[in-house]
Amino acid sequence: MTLNLTEAEMDALESLCKQKDLSKTAVLRQALRLYQLLDTRLAQGDSVFFEEKDKKNRSELVVL
Repeated sequence: MTLNLTEAEMDALESLCKQKDLSKTAVLRQALRLYQLLDTRLAQGDSVFFEEKDKKNRSELVVL
């Protein structure tokens, strides 16, 4: 399989690999699983939010 990424996307992938001590394949597999979970939950009508630790700010994740 060939994957074409921009330089910025490749930099982000390599950075995540170093931070998580994972291979590129492992990071991409995890990203796919996360995207699939989000897509399924959003299709079911659920909402996904990010909330700051102090719970003062909450933002909804919107996926187009």
